[in-house]
Amino acid sequence: MKDRRDDRTLLVAEDPDLLDALLRLSAAAGTEVHRAVDSADARRQWLTAPFVVLDSASAARCVEAGMPRREGVVVAVRGTPRSPDWMHAVALGAEHVVSMPQAEPWLVAAFADAAEQAAGRNDRGRVLAVVAGRGGAGASVLAAAVAVTSARAGARTLLVDCDPLGGGLDLVLGAEDVAGMRWPELTVTEGRVPAGALHAALPAPAIGRAGGELGVLSCARAAQGPSPAAVAAVLEAGRRAGETVVCDVPRYPTDAALTALADADLTALVVPADVRACAAASRVAAVLSEQTRRVALVVRGPAPGGVGAQDIAAALDLPLLVAMRPQQGLARAMERGVPPGRGNGPLTTASRTLLGALHTTGGPATAARPPAGVR
Repeated sequence: MKDRRDDRTLLVAEDPDLLDALLRLSAAAGTEVHRAVDSADARRQWLTAPFVVLDSASAARCVEAGMPRREGVVVAVRGTPRSPDWMHAVALGAEHVVSMPQAEPWLVAAFADAAEQAAGRNDRGRVLAVVAGRGGAGASVLAAAVAVTSARAGARTLLVDCDPLGGGLDLVLGAEDVAGMRWPELTVTEGRVPAGALHAALPAPAIGRAGGELGVLSCARAAQGPSPAAVAAVLEAGRRAGETVVCDVPRYPTDAALTALADADLTALVVPADVRACAAASRVAAVLSEQTRRVALVVRGPAPGGVGAQDIAAALDLPLLVAMRPQQGLARAMERGVPPGRGNGPLTTASRTLLGALHTTGGPATAARPPAGVR
């Protein structure tokens, strides 16, 4: 069993005001810290802590104590760093010397990153967007089924509702009475959202099998949806934490929908197998081709006029990812509050295919750039 101390940031600070500020920032990031009173106390966790934050005086004490160089060390100072601060930072292998209070937002992010990496979530997560080719195509049901299938397979999963006119994904999952925040109650403007705190605040519907964790961020029964900045912050939280993020995106291009599409590693366009649906989906596909990096087609049967899935793929000029047969009893099960994606059937099979395609795509490249006050 892993020692709990390994999961906590090591904090050593002699300046009481700076110590209070660092503790406040770690709390804002939703992380736990071990506060060492001196270098002797710090030595016990110097090499095992995922992240180490020192003030100027403590950095000098650690150098005097002969602490070895290591990664993940930050020295926080008031105002402009002095020459001794840089010397001590180099001696300890510190990656940054940060000026307070300018670097407070950066430190919150660094605390959160360290906690997520210590929890074993080092890989960047993937984002799937699911879009309907026309009304009633079943995109919301498929998005919910993919999220349930992912969580039942053991993955930490986040289902994000980007369609304020869809009635709420909590209803699709039979979770309308499950406690937790919906978009109107979640105050997110921009910046960083700790993934652990986000999951703790969201409804977690029962999915019938232990293993993964499913959090649902649903719209309420109101026309107001999430802002683009809020969607971007939530998707990045899931991606940082190595989660599978599934977005139900409306086919009309709201700013929030465009944000989700721009961030998606894979976008699934769901089209019923009929001529009218194909005609409607052609306009949606044109928008998607301009807004997202990879689009694939999901064709949902039955095909009353005999239109084949490959015919629709050729007409839309999109690769066919999966042709899905009708699932018997689906509407009746959902009326009873049974989430889609539980058990076997065409919907679960299609969900597994989508997840397989999602996790074989390359994630977007990201580059961290220190802001003012971080050197």
